[in-house]
Amino acid sequence: MKERPTIKRTLQALLYLLPMLLIIGTFNLYPIFRSFEMSFWADYNFFKQEVNAYGLDAFKTVFSDPQFWLAVRNTFIFVLGVVPISIIISLAIALMLHSIDFLQGFFRSIYFLPFVTSTVAVSIVWRWLYHSQYGLINYFLGLFGFNSIQFLTDPKYAMTALVIMSVWKGLGFNIILFLVGLSNINETYYQAAKVDGARPWQRFTNITFPLLSPTMFLVSVMGVISSFKVFDQVFALFNGRPGPANSALTVVYYIFDKFYVESNYAVASAAGLVLFLIILSFTLIQMWFNKRFMQY
Repeated sequence: MKERPTIKRTLQALLYLLPMLLIIGTFNLYPIFRSFEMSFWADYNFFKQEVNAYGLDAFKTVFSDPQFWLAVRNTFIFVLGVVPISIIISLAIALMLHSIDFLQGFFRSIYFLPFVTSTVAVSIVWRWLYHSQYGLINYFLGLFGFNSIQFLTDPKYAMTALVIMSVWKGLGFNIILFLVGLSNINETYYQAAKVDGARPWQRFTNITFPLLSPTMFLVSVMGVISSFKVFDQVFALFNGRPGPANSALTVVYYIFDKFYVESNYAVASAAGLVLFLIILSFTLIQMWFNKRFMQY
């Protein structure tokens, strides 16, 4: 480890890394640069597979398309609905699991199971739960005198149905992260706080929450990124449609529709680049906020 690097050792290390670098370059880096180049196609011959001109026409089409702005609006609503609720519920469950010893591993597995389950399988179950006539949710609502809610066919409730399912499916991963963060907090802090007469809520606000801020930052960043990229839940829950009257149309679904359905590669790539910039902006804002207000 203390030997100075040489050209031979460097080439040997690169040779070991070459297989993985080829995979990353082929399936990650090349598509990124290719998509960036496609977003500037102004005149593309689909039959000859030739690009005759480059320009900003695709971006003009995206920014003037009402469907794109609807997709942006729905995506923001989805992010604002999923991320805070998921963090609050997963943190509460993680605190409860951390405080028990009996069957803790069993409960961890139960909560983590939906995260590793296929989205299609989860959506099939939730479509049955949301069913207006035979669904379990509407059955219990009927017991309390409420009318049946058209979760999957009414534009007013489609996004709510999508948010609930997405929160439920993603809880397990956040719970595991919070449990890891809680296990890294030294019990000495809590013992000293109890000696000083601190109540449970005071221990949480003055010990748990500050020391858990790095985990909170990680969960929030990953939650925002994954929520902005939501697609499979929409496609599976609404049977290949973006919800009734496009009420669950998201940016990624918009990109999918332009690319695979309309074969409008330039517009799809331009929308993907815009989504990348949105996600990058929010990530930088979160990093600034964490550095400015969440450092203890």
